[in-house]
Amino acid sequence: MEFSFIPSLDVTVVLNSLLDIFERRMQHASHKKDHPTRSIKVILIDIQLPAYFSQTDPTPRLTANEQFVQLEKANLLTLVWRLGETGNLLQSVALITEHVRRIYEFLHRLAITDQHDRLETLLLADQFRFPQDDWRTRAIHRILTQLRTGKSPTPFSLTDSTWNLDLLTVLSALYTLETETPYRVFSVRTFNDSKRFDELKHAMVRLARYANPEWKTLATDDILRELNLVANPTHIHLAGNWQLTTQSGEILSLGGFIPSVGFPAAQIETIQSVTIHAESVLCIENLTSFHEFLRINDTCNTKHATICLMGNPSPTIRRLLQLLPDSIPIYLWADIDYGGFNILSQLRRHIRHQIHPYLMDISIFEKYAHLSRPLMQSDIRNLKHLYTRPELTDIRTTIEHLIHRGLKLEQEAIRI
Repeated sequence: MEFSFIPSLDVTVVLNSLLDIFERRMQHASHKKDHPTRSIKVILIDIQLPAYFSQTDPTPRLTANEQFVQLEKANLLTLVWRLGETGNLLQSVALITEHVRRIYEFLHRLAITDQHDRLETLLLADQFRFPQDDWRTRAIHRILTQLRTGKSPTPFSLTDSTWNLDLLTVLSALYTLETETPYRVFSVRTFNDSKRFDELKHAMVRLARYANPEWKTLATDDILRELNLVANPTHIHLAGNWQLTTQSGEILSLGGFIPSVGFPAAQIETIQSVTIHAESVLCIENLTSFHEFLRINDTCNTKHATICLMGNPSPTIRRLLQLLPDSIPIYLWADIDYGGFNILSQLRRHIRHQIHPYLMDISIFEKYAHLSRPLMQSDIRNLKHLYTRPELTDIRTTIEHLIHRGLKLEQEAIRI
């Protein structure tokens, strides 16, 4: 039976409310697409229908009642009228689930089971774009598992196929990023739209966190940097006697820049080797501490060449450090907390194991403990996770001390 009318706003609200209840019951039932046995109904006074209950304009109510009656005659709904108000005011509307498919068609609404199937098919086809050990493959497998167990597929959508296709396009386009790329440049290259990636980037970061346990505690900007995505082109802050040799053989000596120099991150790809005319390299976590260190120490001396990590070291910074000769010791000065020791863990895994903490031991912590801050429960959980990492066995005593004291210390509190 075809209907010659377009559902009114009130009718649309009621029918969608019924379908929402139906789908929740279906999901809760065992995910076998069995019809719920309990009655599925809505009490009209319990949902927002200001037009239907208007005291000044009866037209919306009369129109809705007429449409509801036609749907009842088509054996799609069961109507219950208020006592003494038959034909005038409805008490409730119930769904006849045997014919629920016709309600979906009438509203041009895709059933949730069809939405699941459509998204699952899309993801199954797309997972083969990436290597099996790639984080994007793991992320897609996670979403497929959520779908099959009746959980939300967020950040993918059951209703917005354009969103899903664009998000998968972003994941594929990451292959092209070998150097730091501004968001807007990436967005134009990928979508011919400078703002589309801004709408998608938090969804992509959520997928990245799903697939990389060590990224779960990283800030959004840090995760994007891991993927070579930045808001604007960045510079690496260097001080001391760095000598960089490009692939063309050009030698760039940075020792003459006082107190420091911002070296373009994009140019790091052209560097073939690094020579240090100093006893060691000191990596400093925060820019404030980097500048304070340079203010107090003579940048022309030969003890340290310094580099600011700007928090978690980006792939570009890690590449520069990987070019350092093995004979040059590397030190890290960072906060005495989860973040600082997590950076040490990253550097030891990605650069070399012999990276030494600087001003990050128990004696320094106790010296400045009066300037420390309390640990949050999340800090304690994260520190306990670090405790199990094999590259941090020499730091376990310090981690235990922080947990015992319930405190952490930022490097800005330390007087050099």
